[in-house]
Amino acid sequence: MPEKHPVTPDGRYFVVRGRLWRRADPALGEAERAALTRELMAGRRAKQQAMRQGDEAGREAARRRIDAAKHALGERGPVWWRDGAPDLNRHMARNTPYAEWFAALEG
Repeated sequence: MPEKHPVTPDGRYFVVRGRLWRRADPALGEAERAALTRELMAGRRAKQQAMRQGDEAGREAARRRIDAAKHALGERGPVWWRDGAPDLNRHMARNTPYAEWFAALEG
């Protein structure tokens, strides 16, 4: 199945509307990744429901749940790679070392 969004050559980020987003740690096992993804999605559903109900405390609890899942997946917090490269999460690809690669995609 092809990727919905382009992935940087080193596999660290995917690109949405020109912005880099950190991918999950590839060292996670498939079962662990699946469980964490289910938790992330449950947190997102809980946040949406809390917002519809005007439940500020529920919204904040859901946000913490989402953040914990993203940290566990490696999408937030300390980077999962060990070569000392900086975290470019949320940077525009054109302003990073991936600029040439990204420009070639746009063709």
